Amino acid sequence: MKKFIAIALFLGTLSVSAQDKKIENQTVDASCGQCKFGMKSKKGCDLAVKIDNQTYFVEGAKMDQFGDAHGHDGMCNTVRKAQVSGEIKGDKFVASSFKVLPVEGHKHDAHDGHKH
Repeated sequence: MKKFIAIALFLGTLSVSAQDKKIENQTVDASCGQCKFGMKSKKGCDLAVKIDNQTYFVEGAKMDQFGDAHGHDGMCNTVRKAQVSGEIKGDKFVASSFKVLPVEGHKHDAHDGHKH
């Protein structure tokens, strides 16, 4: 019986650690988990990433750090690219670094559309 318990504990520990994965400077999709990724385990609007076709809520960064989440190009209205480092722990991504990348083809300054 003791061997069975020891084996069960070992396999349980092995399966938990198999879910954890370190991520270093990887470019991922980032957006609102609820609005854009259809995640339902939390209410409201929360930052999430998609890594290897799996979505994770983010700890260590918030959507409003990157502008108005509900603005035209905010996280609740568009999926952005982000360069991230951190660790997947169970069903969440714990970010040690999170940088939203500029929108491609969106090169303008405050004077666009103005004639001088």
